Amino acid sequence: MPNTQSASQVPNRFVECNGRRLAYRIIGEGTPMVLCLRFRGVMDSWDPAFLDALAAQGFKIHVFDYSGLGLSGGTPSYDPASLARDTIELISALGLGKVVLGGWSLGGIAAQVVMLQAPQLVSHLVLLGTTPPGQLVKTGEALFYELARRENDFEDFVQLFFEPTSSASREAAIRSAERMAARQEGRCPEVPHEWAGQQLGAGPRNPMFPLAAALDALRTTETPVLHLGGDHDIVFPVENWHALSGALPTLHLVTLPRTGHGPHLQYPQASAAHIAAFIAG
Repeated sequence: MPNTQSASQVPNRFVECNGRRLAYRIIGEGTPMVLCLRFRGVMDSWDPAFLDALAAQGFKIHVFDYSGLGLSGGTPSYDPASLARDTIELISALGLGKVVLGGWSLGGIAAQVVMLQAPQLVSHLVLLGTTPPGQLVKTGEALFYELARRENDFEDFVQLFFEPTSSASREAAIRSAERMAARQEGRCPEVPHEWAGQQLGAGPRNPMFPLAAALDALRTTETPVLHLGGDHDIVFPVENWHALSGALPTLHLVTLPRTGHGPHLQYPQASAAHIAAFIAG
């Protein structure tokens, strides 16, 4: 039967991958898409409105928890190579073949590593609020490192993912938080903030993603690449992608106004439409 359930209702599924059990969910039917999570993210960190809007555009979306985090078994790690391995093994275990590969924040770094290591699996690369490899023209803000190490309240959510000086952005944050809280059954345990904080450095670094081979891959790939960001991202400023716009031959840039590290949370339908138009093109 067609998978028509909302992202807030689809069941949890599990697949064995080399001795560990990865948890995943499927939303929609159509072109396979796999989305990699942000720092401290679990499957419930995706806004259901964004996933449902992608499904309405004809995608079969797979979201999952990294090893040892959320509902997945195994040993947790935020090493991008480990996150990329989770992604590659999930795609293989589910027999998905070539996919649209997306990644948010740290997940965008993982997605870039997947494209470097297994380009045959990636038809399009969709990056949300992440960093390019190599030297940056603008680093993130120290505020992120303060917020990332503690248990977060709603005001932290606004500071991280929206534009706190904009009343419209704050209202969008309320709606997004309500949507993400809608799931009643089978919610994922949160990533412990104490453990996650230990994975961070003391503050912003330059580069944040020091893998020269990944930048070389972006410079030479024929795979279409989209970066969708907010105009005030305190983690990974979008200006770093604009600085590379003349150097990366397949790069498409979309920057959404008056928002932060979660542009697809504030603009779920518009973000899905931009992604669908990018892939259709």
